[in-house]
Amino acid sequence: QVHLVESGGGLVQAGGSLRLSCAASGTIFRVNVMGWYRQAPGKQRELVASFRSGGITNYAEPVKGRFTISGENNKNTVYLQMNNLKPEDTAVYYCNADIKVNYDQPAYEYWGQGTQVTVSS
Repeated sequence: QVHLVESGGGLVQAGGSLRLSCAASGTIFRVNVMGWYRQAPGKQRELVASFRSGGITNYAEPVKGRFTISGENNKNTVYLQMNNLKPEDTAVYYCNADIKVNYDQPAYEYWGQGTQVTVSS
């Protein structure tokens, strides 16, 4: 059983910063990718940023230059530093991970419970 536990959401004024954390726990053989998605009211869930083992990162265009994703492979943890936040960043942010629980099993996708980020203007 794998669990993703998120923390760090909250309310912040436009221009402010927040840092999200997500830790994967349970039976884990290898974490391939960890990342963050977000879903605003009435919109589809969208990728924000991802962190692949080896340090390869990927960002959605709206957050490039403002958000930074980083990870600690030995702790199966990923962070999302969000700077210069805008009201349009308001959403529920979900941690996502692609994890192998055993060497002879395929990787599966896991989701966290979500954390609310609200940016006031």
